[in-house]
Amino acid sequence: MTPPTAPRAPRLNETTRLWLSRAVFFALFLAVWEALFRLHLWPDYIFPAPSEVLAALGRGFSNGTFWIGILGSMRRLVQGYIIALAIGLSLGVLMAEWRWFKNTFGLLALGLQTLPSISWLPLALLWFGLNERAILFVIVMGAVLSIAQATEDGIRNTAPIYMRAARNLGARGWRLYLLVVLPSALPSIVTGMKLGWSFAWRSLMAGELLYTLPGLGNLLSMGRELNDMSQVIAVMLVIIALGVIGDQLLFGIVERRIRERWGLAPRKSTRGG
Repeated sequence: MTPPTAPRAPRLNETTRLWLSRAVFFALFLAVWEALFRLHLWPDYIFPAPSEVLAALGRGFSNGTFWIGILGSMRRLVQGYIIALAIGLSLGVLMAEWRWFKNTFGLLALGLQTLPSISWLPLALLWFGLNERAILFVIVMGAVLSIAQATEDGIRNTAPIYMRAARNLGARGWRLYLLVVLPSALPSIVTGMKLGWSFAWRSLMAGELLYTLPGLGNLLSMGRELNDMSQVIAVMLVIIALGVIGDQLLFGIVERRIRERWGLAPRKSTRGG
């Protein structure tokens, strides 16, 4: 008679383990930060304690300055991103369908992508003057090329068997594009949209740092001028949080829907938990 085996402890589900590992990581991160602060390797106004940054976050949200900055920056970001999205998708389709356009404008776009976003600001100021249109121009130029190239790659990589099957079923013209090409290119397009969103953020911050406008970039600049590193880090945390929220809530949902629709599964890491 075999002895009874002890009941196995229930395993944590994947979501619980994920959030637990994140909590442990950030707790260790804050502990190391606090330890470095207590060593006084740098002056307190250069390297503040986590509690001072938390206090700066509380002050910024309680007195409304952070809310004003977030609303101002998000308004410019959304406006510029929508313009960049419309232009980038159109340019991507043109580069994918017309070889002449790909060989001419495509080469120019490839070269322009090497330019940092801040390089467009002097040109924007000369063209549009000291106003918000200059910042919008920098946002558009920072995001549009990545969207265009990802759209082109997605359309060009449409499986030929899909095209042949659709033509055999009678799909032509816009129906072929709407029902076959664009759905097939969606994963690549969404990747370009995510890159465009991150580039738009960087372009916006570069513009707001150099030009006084109500926004998060202006709050960063004010913190630097006042030697208030707590405010600088607090604003950086707000920018990071907004970027993560946008990525997870907007693009994350779209990516999951596309993977479910096409039966794609994300590749899991083979190393570590």
